[in-house]
Amino acid sequence: MTRDEAGRPVTAAFCAAVEDTLAGLLRTRHDVVLLQGEAVLGLEAAARGIGGPGRRVLNIVTGPYGTLLGAWLGAGGAHVTGLTVPAGRAVSVAAVESALQAPGGYDAVAVVHAEAATGVVNPLEPIAALARQAGALLVVDAVASVGAEPLLIDQWGLDLVIIGPQKALGGPSGVSAAVVGPRGWDGLAANPAAPRDSILSLLDWRDRWLRPGRSTMPTTPHHLETRALAAALDRLTAGGLDTVVRRHRRARDAARAGLRALGFSLYVTADDEAASVATLAIVPPAAGRTEPARLLGAAAVSSDAEGADGSWLIAGPAFGSLADRAVRLNHTGPSAALAPLLATLVYLGSALSAAGQDADVGAALAAAATRWQAGG
Repeated sequence: MTRDEAGRPVTAAFCAAVEDTLAGLLRTRHDVVLLQGEAVLGLEAAARGIGGPGRRVLNIVTGPYGTLLGAWLGAGGAHVTGLTVPAGRAVSVAAVESALQAPGGYDAVAVVHAEAATGVVNPLEPIAALARQAGALLVVDAVASVGAEPLLIDQWGLDLVIIGPQKALGGPSGVSAAVVGPRGWDGLAANPAAPRDSILSLLDWRDRWLRPGRSTMPTTPHHLETRALAAALDRLTAGGLDTVVRRHRRARDAARAGLRALGFSLYVTADDEAASVATLAIVPPAAGRTEPARLLGAAAVSSDAEGADGSWLIAGPAFGSLADRAVRLNHTGPSAALAPLLATLVYLGSALSAAGQDADVGAALAAAATRWQAGG
């Protein structure tokens, strides 16, 4: 995208083309609606659109975004049952199957595919199958998983999926997308409390954008963000989404190997439950009296913010209640690469040494590089 292009307003046809490109990348025949706001807008719109009085919703909670979805579903009047999973674990298929057998059943199931805040990924395909068998709609937060995990929307029968391009897709944060299938639209339309004439209304997008043939935008588009998304999708189209998913998985596996070699324990202990966008590592006991923010800051005197080869650091304190004991590696988007990962391991090794913890940086680099190569 040139500077001249960035300065030009986007048209309805341009926005429709972006939607079509995204649909092609996701291999979906469902409606793709480009939303003019960050992904949290789409998540709340989906939750309030599905969660209405009399609706029964099973909400799977494996982190803070699952908690948020539950709050928004309840705000619309739905009766929300939370299936809360132990910290650092993905939900088990057996737990979902058991929960769905509750008397009266459920109208919908809500799940966060991957929790970027905790580094957990949930088994979406079998969850979707169980939801279909139970006759329940499936609402999916795929903001952190799209581009980092397999996401077969049509094949798995996902009814309403919210996409955010700012993570694994390497795009902007100011626009997002909803992917809505026929059952998703029916579920929204059947809720008398679903928002209308509102920024939270997905039905408004259906009636004012999709049904008239996408000829006139029903709101003022975010021009720069939309052009940035189009550029990101063009890059992804050239390389293929499957290639991006494999790269994120390599970064995850290399990060986990390197962190373990440095002496960190991992918040998500089971490798098959670890998300590909972020890894949380618990500060080792010998350095445990040092909060992660101070631990990382202590190494700044001996580590540049940017490596000599142009690589960048991808570590920071974890969010929320984990901030006082865990660091988070954000290996997502352009950061899902070996160079920034190795630079960050060197930085973390320096941080541990400054805190009085023995750290074998050479072993960490070797472990990470070996795992990266194994995934190629």
